[in-house]
Amino acid sequence: MIQILKYGEVKNEEIFARAVPAVNVEGIVADIIENVKQNGDKALIEYAEKFDKATLTSLQVTPQEIEEAVAAVEPKFLEALQKAAKNIRKFHEKQVRNSFIINDENGVVIGQKVIPVDRAGLYVPGGTAAYPSTVLMDSIPAKIAGCREVVMVTPPGADGKINPVILAAASVAGVDKIFKIGGAGAIAALAYGTESVPKVDKIVGPGNAFVAEAKKQVFGKVSIDMIAGPSEILIVADGASDPRFVAADLLSQAEHDKLASAVLVTDSETLAVAVQAELENQIPQLTRAEIARVSIDNNGKIIVADTLEAAIEIANEIAPEHLELCVDNPFDYLDQIRHAGSIFMGRHCPEALGDYFAGPNHTLPTSGTARFSSPLSVDDFVKKTQYTYYTREALKAVADDVAYFAKAEGLTAHAKSAVIRTEGDTQ
Repeated sequence: MIQILKYGEVKNEEIFARAVPAVNVEGIVADIIENVKQNGDKALIEYAEKFDKATLTSLQVTPQEIEEAVAAVEPKFLEALQKAAKNIRKFHEKQVRNSFIINDENGVVIGQKVIPVDRAGLYVPGGTAAYPSTVLMDSIPAKIAGCREVVMVTPPGADGKINPVILAAASVAGVDKIFKIGGAGAIAALAYGTESVPKVDKIVGPGNAFVAEAKKQVFGKVSIDMIAGPSEILIVADGASDPRFVAADLLSQAEHDKLASAVLVTDSETLAVAVQAELENQIPQLTRAEIARVSIDNNGKIIVADTLEAAIEIANEIAPEHLELCVDNPFDYLDQIRHAGSIFMGRHCPEALGDYFAGPNHTLPTSGTARFSSPLSVDDFVKKTQYTYYTREALKAVADDVAYFAKAEGLTAHAKSAVIRTEGDTQ
């Protein structure tokens, strides 16, 4: 049963404690990465057989397989994918940054170019659940950014095939290449390239502990979006909230995995007790009841604060991945929330809207990193290059200033490179 904690009456360590994966996979992942670097496709095919029980002769998904997958999914699901993709595009198109140029002094031009990375790599989890939503959320911003190629990797089933809903989502999103590989090996293939898998510039997408560790180890060779931890939801709710709604929303994250954390912060002890009871009522009804039970019992908590304002400050300290603000007039409180991956406003905005359909991205900072990082966006798939142009006359006007700076740092060659161009009749 979920625990109820009264803020101020228990230690802050209990209030702000987070689940931490106990397994250390650093050495295993390092060995997998090295094997893929040395042996390429051969290593990937061996890992597919070892970890996915799949016998593969080739790694890339064929156009025929994609066509068959699109034909196999229910038309209503395909329609839902297309509607969600439209919403995601509409939101992310507003994030596009423009290059700029400044030419406000004689002989001086400075500016910045915004350039997409050439190739983006997208990791889509497999295993116990299929996530077509991740395909849309991670590939559409890359396409909007202007990446020349989006490469997707996802583990196959034992039959050597990819779940049709994943391939249908990839078709809707316009993914360019898809490979039947998963885990740390797939991350290594994206980072270093193999005979079949092209090397990418940026790797995005969630995964298990092996995927997260592999992303950490290849960072620097390629860029990554973030090191994702267990899924989180924090709900700030007042006493007028419906406990059925609150419990259902807590369970929407608890069912992800046993390390997921579901937290309610409220100013109402009555609501706290009612939600605690409602969780016990709803958990047995879930398909993934065993996972949700472990998550709620081990990592879930209900925190009772004296005021709603205090509840919001607790939420800021936790800096959750998903934050629901279940109150009337939620926009009155929006500016008070400083640290959250994504905020869901009001009594009729479940976090599931953000997972699938509304448009804002669902690849979000976890483990308190919302204090300094942001949701996945078009910005993740672009880089910025600066440029500077000075005429001789413009340089001559500032050469002494440049030289003073350089000499102050003991760099006389820097100083000379500026001054020498302004001496005598040099053109």
